[in-house]
Amino acid sequence: MTPLTLTADTTAKARRTAWVPTIVLILGALYCLIPIAWVVVAATKDRSELFSTFTFAPGSGFFQNLSDLTAYRDGIFWKWMANSAFYAGLGALLSAAVSAAGGYALGRFAFRGREAVFKMILAGVLVPSIVLAVPQYLLLSKLGMADSYWSMLLPSILSPYGVYLVRIYAAASVPAELMEAARMDGASEWRIFSRIAVPMMMPGLITVFLFQFVGIWNNFLLPYVMLADDEKFPITLGLYTLLAQGASQPALYTLVITGCLLAILPLIALFLVIQRFWSLDLLSGSVKA
Repeated sequence: MTPLTLTADTTAKARRTAWVPTIVLILGALYCLIPIAWVVVAATKDRSELFSTFTFAPGSGFFQNLSDLTAYRDGIFWKWMANSAFYAGLGALLSAAVSAAGGYALGRFAFRGREAVFKMILAGVLVPSIVLAVPQYLLLSKLGMADSYWSMLLPSILSPYGVYLVRIYAAASVPAELMEAARMDGASEWRIFSRIAVPMMMPGLITVFLFQFVGIWNNFLLPYVMLADDEKFPITLGLYTLLAQGASQPALYTLVITGCLLAILPLIALFLVIQRFWSLDLLSGSVKA
């Protein structure tokens, strides 16, 4: 057998092997997208069509469902959406700022106890949020902050994973030589952090913001424990109350499904917008390097 034949056989085997991960990825994508496709189709059906037509057959009641959802309790659904946007937007922004300061300090400064602090943060990454929900409620209740906007914002500000990610990113992307040069030019530590380090860490900070925004938007347990006034509910808890009432009022099922579809759209839009700035930041960083 000639070397050319061996090469051809190897190439053919490699091509056959490459189909395996492709098929696995396609199956994984279908597994994730089929429920979304069902929500999109089910949101177009009215009450009579929801349980009587084929699962993926489009209906004719989307605009009526949207109108009923808007009219439900004087538009409280949009209040829930606004609450979620407030909790997720401000919480993710503050979390990115705290993660930037903490990660930068741990990644670019040497001080006593740094490794101990970092190990504690790593331990915090491993602790499930469900373990912290009740202690957080008891602490905030003692401070008189339960059932308030602060009870949703304060637990979201500190993200151990965000600090960990920014620490790794700062150590890799902010050169110590550049910091020393800025100090020799008379720049303060705050100026070095805000004008030099933050722009260089921006892709990592955008990642932290995105993760926190999605995590807070989808969070159910924390508002379920903290909040009692449904005027302060985020979209997750609001839709849960609608779903619970649907057991006795089946007409609300169409409102829940339509609300689920609308609740997905801001996350998709945010990802598409942030992905653009993410790519621009990575490209500008490579050009500057």
